Amino acid sequence: MSKPKVFEKPVGVKDYLPHAVSKLRQIESSVLSCMERWGYDQIMTPTLEYYDTVGVASSTSDQRLFKLLNNRGTTLVLRSDMTAPIARVVSSLLREQPFPLRLSYHSSIFRAFENEAGRDAEFFQTGVELVGDASAEADAEVIALAIASLQAAGVEKFRIAVGHVGFLNGLLEELLPGRAECQGKLKDYLLNRDHVGYRDQLGRLGMTEQVQQELKGLLRLRGGQEICTQAMSLTPNATAQESIRHLCEIWDVLEAYGVSEHVLIDLTMIGDFSYYTGMTFEGYAADLGFPVVGGGRYDNLLQQFGRPAPATGFAVKTTRVLELVGEEQEAPRRILIGYDGTGRERALAEAIRLRGQGAAVVTARMEAPGIRHGEARGSEEPERTARRLADGESVKFGGLVYGTFLPFFDGNQEEGDER
Repeated sequence: MSKPKVFEKPVGVKDYLPHAVSKLRQIESSVLSCMERWGYDQIMTPTLEYYDTVGVASSTSDQRLFKLLNNRGTTLVLRSDMTAPIARVVSSLLREQPFPLRLSYHSSIFRAFENEAGRDAEFFQTGVELVGDASAEADAEVIALAIASLQAAGVEKFRIAVGHVGFLNGLLEELLPGRAECQGKLKDYLLNRDHVGYRDQLGRLGMTEQVQQELKGLLRLRGGQEICTQAMSLTPNATAQESIRHLCEIWDVLEAYGVSEHVLIDLTMIGDFSYYTGMTFEGYAADLGFPVVGGGRYDNLLQQFGRPAPATGFAVKTTRVLELVGEEQEAPRRILIGYDGTGRERALAEAIRLRGQGAAVVTARMEAPGIRHGEARGSEEPERTARRLADGESVKFGGLVYGTFLPFFDGNQEEGDER
């Protein structure tokens, strides 16, 4: 293996230049503020966790974990999600806090993918966990908050698909009793949204024509509240029936929130069936083929950390949202202060005053009457006259655009003069 060049990066990671970072921070701030208004408190956990605790409890498959050894030979992992670390904190540092707990987060996530997959090995998520509430009201709350979070981030067109792993578990157990391997294969096809492969697999399992048709009918269970009625008539299995009743309750609450127009029931959407225990959901934006938000109920996780409790939550894929709304976010307007030797003291004092008011200010020593700082850049060279800009005007200097230019040359800026 050849030595990497000095400017190369590992596969799956990227640099974010100032323009992109500014937009990413705007999205993050808007979403976290939205979550705070819903009563969620932000939490931070370490980037490194023990493999034998958080790593094993994570929903991420073992081959997708980044592992390393510390100087004592203990295996550590880079966090591959935030749910397991939060479960650890809820069961330890927050053990005396009564339920329900509402926690939010924004963090970088690390997952190992094959080089040819073209997926990020490091990306950002912003999400919430609602711990200690098993009700349909709690599930509806996180779905409604996910919708509000996408809207706060600037995503305008999206749909949320809601399913329930209990319905599929009950249906398959009724139609394929005791055939766990066959059930697992069918779930894998649905998890990967491979409906063609799902139909082909049905023909290879040696089922009766009636059973095949009933399982093919599952693919048509996508739509509004009417899907609940259709699903109830598909199977008498108690687990499946209870799951549908739970979905119906969630739908009623979402209607009360006034957000059901963004939601469809999709009983083929099961999420990671080894991890989720109830309701699951994914949100897709109109202009992106990947989900921009995902979540669900995971009632078995916290017992692995010694504090059994129901829980539900979601994560906004912040990096993917950046692809959707990045160009629509307006960068803050900067102020440029130019000065010569005579005006320096007053110029720097004015910069301090404006920064104290929250303005973004850049200072530069220039030659009056022209703006001469560094070499000329052709069409990017700013107007040469040192003057105040009229409303709506802007100037380019050093490759950046400024909405305000304040000159301090040869005493031309009076003390206390403000724009």
